[in-house]
Amino acid sequence: MKVMNAEWRDRVDHWVRTLKEDFYEPLGEISWEASRTMEHLSPEEARELPFVPVQPGFVWGNTWEYCWFQGSVTLPAKAEGKRIVLNLAPDGESTLFVNGKSFGTYRAPWVSEKHHYVEDNVLTREGKAGERFDILMETYAGHYYPETPTGGCATGPVLEGLYQDPLEEGRRRTLGVCTFGIWNEDAYQLYMDVQTLLGLLEVVDLSSLRAAKIAEALEQFTLTVDFEQDREARQASYREASAQLRPVMEATNGSTQPVFYAVGNAHLDLAWLWPMAETHRKTSRTFAAQLRLLEEYPEYKFLQSQPASYEMCRKYYPELFERIRDAIGKGQWIAEGAMWVEPDTNKASGEALIRQLVHGKRYYKDVLGTDSVILWLPDTFGYTAALPQILQGCGVKYLVTQKIFWSYNDGEPFPYHYFTWRGMDGSEITSFLPTSYTYRTDPKEINDVWKNRVQARDLDAFLFPFGYGDGGGGPARDHVEYALRQKDIEGGVKVKMAGPLEFFEDMEKLGGPKNTYVGELYFSAHRGTYSSQADIKKNNRKSELMLREMEMWACAASLRGWTYPIEQADGLWKTLLLHQFHDILPGSSIARVYVEANAAHEKLQAEAAGITADAAAALMEKKEGVSVFNSLSFDRKALITLPEEYADGAAKADGTVVPVQRTSEGVKALLSLPSCGAVSLYPKAGKMPAAETSEAAAEAQGAFLHKTENGFVMENSLVCARINGQGEVTSFRLKNENAGEGGLSREYAAGPMNRLRLFKDIPRKYDAWDIDSNYVCQEIQGAYDVELQPAEEGLEAVLKVTGKLSQSTYTQYIRLAADSRRLEFETIVDWKELHRMLKTAFPVNVYAENGINEIQFGYLERPAHRSRPYDQERFEVCNHRYSAFCDGNSGAAVLNNCKYGISMNGNSLELTLLRASASPEMRADNKVHHFTYAFTAWEGSFMDSDVVRQGYELNVKPYVAAGSGQDFSLLSIDRDNIILDTMKPAEDGSGDIILRLYESKKAAVTARIQFSPELLGVGSALNGGEDCASDCHVYACDMLENVAEELPVTDGALALSFHPFEIKTIRISREK
Repeated sequence: MKVMNAEWRDRVDHWVRTLKEDFYEPLGEISWEASRTMEHLSPEEARELPFVPVQPGFVWGNTWEYCWFQGSVTLPAKAEGKRIVLNLAPDGESTLFVNGKSFGTYRAPWVSEKHHYVEDNVLTREGKAGERFDILMETYAGHYYPETPTGGCATGPVLEGLYQDPLEEGRRRTLGVCTFGIWNEDAYQLYMDVQTLLGLLEVVDLSSLRAAKIAEALEQFTLTVDFEQDREARQASYREASAQLRPVMEATNGSTQPVFYAVGNAHLDLAWLWPMAETHRKTSRTFAAQLRLLEEYPEYKFLQSQPASYEMCRKYYPELFERIRDAIGKGQWIAEGAMWVEPDTNKASGEALIRQLVHGKRYYKDVLGTDSVILWLPDTFGYTAALPQILQGCGVKYLVTQKIFWSYNDGEPFPYHYFTWRGMDGSEITSFLPTSYTYRTDPKEINDVWKNRVQARDLDAFLFPFGYGDGGGGPARDHVEYALRQKDIEGGVKVKMAGPLEFFEDMEKLGGPKNTYVGELYFSAHRGTYSSQADIKKNNRKSELMLREMEMWACAASLRGWTYPIEQADGLWKTLLLHQFHDILPGSSIARVYVEANAAHEKLQAEAAGITADAAAALMEKKEGVSVFNSLSFDRKALITLPEEYADGAAKADGTVVPVQRTSEGVKALLSLPSCGAVSLYPKAGKMPAAETSEAAAEAQGAFLHKTENGFVMENSLVCARINGQGEVTSFRLKNENAGEGGLSREYAAGPMNRLRLFKDIPRKYDAWDIDSNYVCQEIQGAYDVELQPAEEGLEAVLKVTGKLSQSTYTQYIRLAADSRRLEFETIVDWKELHRMLKTAFPVNVYAENGINEIQFGYLERPAHRSRPYDQERFEVCNHRYSAFCDGNSGAAVLNNCKYGISMNGNSLELTLLRASASPEMRADNKVHHFTYAFTAWEGSFMDSDVVRQGYELNVKPYVAAGSGQDFSLLSIDRDNIILDTMKPAEDGSGDIILRLYESKKAAVTARIQFSPELLGVGSALNGGEDCASDCHVYACDMLENVAEELPVTDGALALSFHPFEIKTIRISREK
């Protein structure tokens, strides 16, 4: 049924188009002076630049360059009482300042309506003749990144010579004619009414009376508006038409329409297709523009997350920041989001996610004056099953995201919008998932969202974040005007300007969510982000571990009165958290972002190493000797490297001789280390009691290499492994006196393990983000020209492997240490590929329908088969330190020190080592890479295995420092599945010590944590054995370190009951 025939419909379209052309009347051209710079300047600094006059047609612009333009506007008499706007043509995204204050933006090029460039840049809503406005505009010249003309951050196959920068360096931008003029408010308001009705006509029942009334009103609009007359008469026709539309616009709904809680937002990527320096400007553009909308529309609510972005604004635009704080105090500007940035939650460590909340919530409270209780995380590429427990522990009640619906692969649809999310430990968080964070607010968009929702029942309302995002900007004036017109307009949903907290609280009054979703929120796209930009992932892991090490030994040193540099450490954590942003850590940004991010990590690591060294020095009593520190919460035996003076032997303080061996890599020693403690060593030639090093070495069970016809055998007292001529492990068996066949266990290798597999990897969309499932159909030749060479044996057997992979070369050192069941593969690859993916495969003789992937504070089981859509989606998943297959009586695992992507296919664990995407960086990751992965196996159940410890040991090397002191151990734990992940100084600077422990194997247990006397302050190996009176209290607390209850300590031990995957935070308060 048609309610409007084609003649009338085309007529309405002509009238709407002509109406838009009457929005703006120029009053004058802006004359500019310009100054170019590569520096990041404040407006005050920019005014000191040498400016020269320029005209329209001025050509400029090198990559990464900025040009400042300054000009002024004096309003003529014709502007009196009128709304005056800027119509700019800088040819690039620009930051505007008017009369010395942050003003707004010339938007990025993805606006949906051209007049959005103009409508928000309002100089004054009521002009006064003679009023002057001084304008400063900072315009970005831009940069190039490879992408197909159709977009999508992809290239498809790349022909040689394609994807060259089309713009001439030095001539990237051309200044156009910039004017100021009158905004025709009568035309604009009529346009918004007409567009609202046109949108409604697309969604209402065309057979309804409502549709007929709308059609009649639109037809009458074209009869009333007469464009072809003088301006005054034309304006009068606009006002008359608006009045005629009032009855149709004011018709209201019945009582059962859903309510849309509409909140403006500007998803602001802190780095992505632009460097972080450009984001600094984006904060000013976005925030200032939104403040002016808030001033004009008291009902409008705008939400901005990420304290890191607020801090950018405070640093570079302090005047604007203070205006934002005023707006927050008035309630229109909603500061919400909980975390420091919107991070990747797959790859960041559990402790890092907690710190995102610690630093984020503290900033919201202390700087912005709000208690943030909503995790606003719309664009992150999947959500770890550890998150509900972490959010609960940090006082966060609600989660908002939408990314799970943002999938273009034909997978299993997510079933809910409003639901309870239950994490891997049973913790629950109330969640809402819209389907976008950049909604438009026109009636068709809003009503289509409701019509296309996945949850038909138990959903009375919808949270609706609207506005331009990714590069910031936020809503335009149109967005707000549309929303206000739809408060209760007949035929459409009800639209309420409100924030997410009001939405959740109102939904709870209606009974809360009726549905529960259990497990991770897996994103069925962007699986390549587990592996792209390998260096940033390696540096992230390294920085996390160095901060962990720094904090533990700072705690130990504080027991001797050493002062922890808490402000410096706080800054280091914020650097790490910033670079865990969801387009930095995943590897989906342009090349410059990674140059700067990796440099920031290296600076962080150098500072953390300095603090750690200072803390270790505070624990030393003598200059001679070395001390070896173990930050893990269990005893371990480790191979360490010692100074050259230890080549003839080493001994502990009590005279116990430590096995030492001179190797091509330096002097190695095999040393037993206590949990959370240190051991001092002295060279044999020193003042230590005489001991026979040779006898000690003989007692150590060594590791050896044997040449065979087809390769080598590597073995020690625990393992026998066979390596073929390709450097692949064809046999891996454990030594067991009770086993048959020469004391060897059953075979764990189901085929050649450590097989390097190379695949073509050309995603159809989002090159750096995606791995398409059909990569398995595109395997090409793997390693060739492989050579093996024995390198070492004794305390460690080392086999050197060299070879080629396509255009790349690699070297591996296969290592088996004495008394270890871990076969390590230290790997160096000179990667010179395009659209290739390298995996290492470990097919094992262990049957399991599901594999085990370590995540933060525990593990997930994911399918190793592809039976259902659910299983098929998970062809590439994220792991942390290990992934394993296990049956009831044995298991095998692949470990890694910086790799996150893995596929589990049948009985094969296949770790993704490298990719080479073409967008947004051509030949990304083409450089030398150095990483280590490992293989281990065990007999018994998973609970019996030491795989969690093995993962920690591969990643956390003992810390060796010059000097010596008394050997010590700060604490020990009597249960293997309870791990101390973190020991840190309290955030409040009180000197209290915080412990973060978790259950790692999905097993409820009661554990005994034995504290050393010095940790409780009742006598100390660290203070020379002297007793010191202390009023020590131990508390259970939340993850924000707020005390919940005091815990009893008996005989220096604390008993704690854990349920599966539970995290516990303990506070030790030592008051002198």
